[in-house]
Amino acid sequence: MESENRSEVFAECLGLGRGVREYLLVVLAGSLYAIALKYFVLPSKVVLTGTEGIAAALSYYYESEALFTGLYFVFQFILIVFAFFAVGRMFALRSLLVVGTVVGLLTVLPELRVADPEPQNERIILVIFGGLLSGVAKALAFTNRGSTGDEDILGAYFAMKYLKPVGFIAIFAAIISTGFGLVMAFLKSGEFEPVVNTLMYTCIYIFISAETLNNLYKKFKLTMLSMITKERETVGEAIKKTFPHRTYTYQPVFGGHSQDPFWLVRTIVTHEELPGIKDAIEDADPKGFLYHNDIEGTSRRYFISPIR
Repeated sequence: MESENRSEVFAECLGLGRGVREYLLVVLAGSLYAIALKYFVLPSKVVLTGTEGIAAALSYYYESEALFTGLYFVFQFILIVFAFFAVGRMFALRSLLVVGTVVGLLTVLPELRVADPEPQNERIILVIFGGLLSGVAKALAFTNRGSTGDEDILGAYFAMKYLKPVGFIAIFAAIISTGFGLVMAFLKSGEFEPVVNTLMYTCIYIFISAETLNNLYKKFKLTMLSMITKERETVGEAIKKTFPHRTYTYQPVFGGHSQDPFWLVRTIVTHEELPGIKDAIEDADPKGFLYHNDIEGTSRRYFISPIR
């Protein structure tokens, strides 16, 4: 009895430790995103996606970073309220923690000139590195059940609904914000050339940020895992034991040279689940032949655990 009590206490400690680690990583995500905005994105004058883009465009027009910070917090707070009801309580609270970290750091981080933002100098470096850093921050927040707010909240909602990678929503969110930002840039300069220049750099930033997020955060990317085996029941049980919410199909096949009978066992899993499934079925049948390939167009009835 005493050993059982100790096991329960130890399990509780492990759960607490994991929760603390996740919150620390969420704060780290907010810190990385704040650094990306402060030193790379805002100095390069690119238009962000969604409501962030509207806040950025207005701050460029009025030349006030404080305006961006204030509008950013207001817009994100509204979206976080939406996330609380539409996505999940945990997701909303951790997103609020990320946004709070970003706002706090934007107000206290010192002014540094890490590169010359003029188009003929190092503006492209600012845009590329800012896109990479913001993509990493977004992926880190998502992995720990939070977000950096804005289109990431909508991305989480639509990814759960339509089984699309979360980064795709950034492309659609960028259309309105970029259009608004380009209009404001034209009103400020009165010239067409700077507007086209801003559009080019904005497209580079959005693409790099979205692709970085999609490549690092794999919850909504699906793959077909197949195994040619003689141990159909053992492999099937390994799949169900590893992820009880997953099932599998099987069909008889024959070796082309040996003409020996085999079973082709298949299951569809997320990239997030793939390593665990591979280890389980390889342990179940070390002699089986395993392969997998990415798939798209899966029915919306396919279950993916929500971000909560």
